[in-house]
Amino acid sequence: MTDATTARTGFTRRALLGTAGAGLVAGVGAGIAGAVALDRPAAGAAGGAPALGTARVPFFGGHQAGILEPQQARVQLAAFDLADGVGRDGLRGLLQRWSRTAARLTAGEPADESDNQIALDAGPCSLTLTFGFGAALFDKAGLAGHRPAALEPLPAFPGDALDPARGDGDLFVQIGAEDALVAVHALRVLQRQAAGTAALRWQCAGFARTPGATAHPVTGRNLMGQIDGTNNPKPTDDGFAAKVFATAGGDQPAWTAGGSYLVFRRIRMLLDHWEALPVERQERVIGRRKADGAPLGTPAGAGEHAAVDLSAQGEDGALAIPSDAHIRVAAPSSNGGATMLRRGFSYHDGLLADGSPDAGLLFLAFQADPRTGFTPVQRKLSRGDGLSRFLRHEASGVYAVPPGAPQGGYVGQQLLDG
Repeated sequence: MTDATTARTGFTRRALLGTAGAGLVAGVGAGIAGAVALDRPAAGAAGGAPALGTARVPFFGGHQAGILEPQQARVQLAAFDLADGVGRDGLRGLLQRWSRTAARLTAGEPADESDNQIALDAGPCSLTLTFGFGAALFDKAGLAGHRPAALEPLPAFPGDALDPARGDGDLFVQIGAEDALVAVHALRVLQRQAAGTAALRWQCAGFARTPGATAHPVTGRNLMGQIDGTNNPKPTDDGFAAKVFATAGGDQPAWTAGGSYLVFRRIRMLLDHWEALPVERQERVIGRRKADGAPLGTPAGAGEHAAVDLSAQGEDGALAIPSDAHIRVAAPSSNGGATMLRRGFSYHDGLLADGSPDAGLLFLAFQADPRTGFTPVQRKLSRGDGLSRFLRHEASGVYAVPPGAPQGGYVGQQLLDG
């Protein structure tokens, strides 16, 4: 195992205690999703936190970067479609170019002749690039026999209002960084290197809390004002790896081992309607107090990490956490143990024609198999979650995320050279 791999598979005590901006939201299927508070020592850091902008996340490793790392302040999400006739060799060449570039950019080095110098004077800023494969890619590249069964299209859920032009795609990339220019720069370089091989299908930008914006590390808030992400799974949980990373065998091809599956949903929050509710009503929709994130039914000062007691009753004898509260309907215990590693970002893209905010959540969830992770949970949430009345799912995608690139190799090598 290389040093880079070690840096991306170990967990620090500080990581498990949480980092500023680590979580966005509380639940899962409604798109209310947060990032697990995981961390690794930045390459070259000598004790303590590195200066803002200098932290480096190694590109090579057993798993791709951008899954277990702490959530950065900025994200660029994008999908590309392969050009006609590219085939397996063309796809291999593109992924080799992209991997070389990702390795250089995450080390704080210029890309190559494609570098546009947008981020010339910036450090690596915890940059990560995470790549995924859409279902249609396998037919286009002559790899139909290697397409995982788990990469089946998501079913239609009640209330979906999906725009196909803003979802799916053959190749997906998640680009996270602590600086917006660094993330935009990386996407622009990838787009230039893909010219003639793949064309940009869609892109969107998101944000989370900037490191140091709070006096002490706390779980972040979403655009509804809720402290969210508290119950995201942690590596110390029993069976964590088996719930997040794929294992070869059964209908999982050998090349997926160590990889994952990513579900993306662009979820608009109906903020005008939400903000018209009294705070007490908002808390009952979520199942947590807004001020401190503590579950309803817990005493003052319990804090967001207090155990959720779904049987707790109020003074009137009614359930403290209502039957349709988000945290009740989304709880693993309510969904056969279904679990995902959620890594969501907020977005705000101005106003719609009716004057309402075009804002909400870029939901990202990594899991070992969407058929037993996202799909059953979202099916239940779409029918019984009180929060669903304030959300609109407007774009969607599911992608196979290959394992990390071996040192000196490229992402997807296990598939294309296996």
